[in-house]
Amino acid sequence: MVTAFGVLTVGALAGAAPAGAAPAGRRLAPGVSYRHFDLTAAAGKARAHLVTVDLADPHVSVDLLYPGAVAARATVSRLADSAGAVAGVNGDFFNITETQHPGVEATGAPVGPAVADGQVLKGAVPKGQRFGPALPPGTSTRDVFGVGTDRRARLDRLTLSGSVGTPDGKLPLKGLNQYALPVDSVGAFTARWGSASRVRAVCGTDAQRSAPCSSDTYEVKVRGGRVVSASDAPGSGTIPADTTVLLGREEGARKLRKLSVGDRVDVTHTLAAASSGVPYAFAIGGFPVLRDGAPLSGLDDTTSAVRTVVGFKDDGRRLLLLALDGSAAYRTGLTVAEEARTMRSLGATDAFNLDGGGSTELVTRDTDDTDVTVRNHPSGGAERPVPNGIGVFSAE
Repeated sequence: MVTAFGVLTVGALAGAAPAGAAPAGRRLAPGVSYRHFDLTAAAGKARAHLVTVDLADPHVSVDLLYPGAVAARATVSRLADSAGAVAGVNGDFFNITETQHPGVEATGAPVGPAVADGQVLKGAVPKGQRFGPALPPGTSTRDVFGVGTDRRARLDRLTLSGSVGTPDGKLPLKGLNQYALPVDSVGAFTARWGSASRVRAVCGTDAQRSAPCSSDTYEVKVRGGRVVSASDAPGSGTIPADTTVLLGREEGARKLRKLSVGDRVDVTHTLAAASSGVPYAFAIGGFPVLRDGAPLSGLDDTTSAVRTVVGFKDDGRRLLLLALDGSAAYRTGLTVAEEARTMRSLGATDAFNLDGGGSTELVTRDTDDTDVTVRNHPSGGAERPVPNGIGVFSAE
């Protein structure tokens, strides 16, 4: 299980290799390698598990790991094995609990946008509805790490763009397969959502996750371009592939009430990129910590934790997937600021923080193995089911 070992001081110069660490580590597949090393941080020693991915190798690709539905969870090892990945890490923060809304089901759905195999899965929840540590100044729930169809990694921002065409005109679509919809909005749920209850989508407000659930809601089902049913309450259950559920709250609900069974409705949606003109083959939510070789301003430098981070260098051609160990000897972890400096020390120009704590996990599969091995120790003592992750694939 252990391959390379060394010590890296978090304050090391940009581009420096970890002192004493093997430069390549264990080869998992063409263009994919794994190693581990120790980090000396302010709170103590941390152990990092690192997978390096060469996207310039035509045999290598990355994609979203997820359990087939947005509102569902599985362990990283199960997701990786099911997809045939040679390596993987956990992904976005997610709707992990609903203690603030007793009786409301936690959906398990992730916070940010998601794209898998070039297909849009979901949009981002409002900033006040997210789970996870405070966002760095200037970042949002729409921030993503992604890989384009040109096989280059990027940091970007994906914003939902969509509409609902009705006999009375077009309504803006403000949600897609999200566990939280903006106040006064209309959101769409498709077969990709899964079977989880949609009640959570109308709880809280754009600024306060703990705010009460809305009592002013309305839901219509659209099949074949026409309204087939309506309800005053959000529903649950599997959504057929030919059906879209429109859910409105407050003003959005009042607008949906104007629709009648049989009315023609046209729903469109996409994710618009802020900077890239290249379509995304894969994208996942979280938040940036390193951009163009410099840590973002205002990064937390006081709270240490077990963390997962993805970065890239060589103009987006080489990926670094890093997960900290959660065993008792290393559980103090890193601050977000230390995480950014660590990635810069490994040569990354850009880096993106993913979910941490009990969610942090990195798995790899050796050439002769049929299943992946969990390389770090999850801090909770066992693998935590998560909604998504990043998978590394080899076509060797």
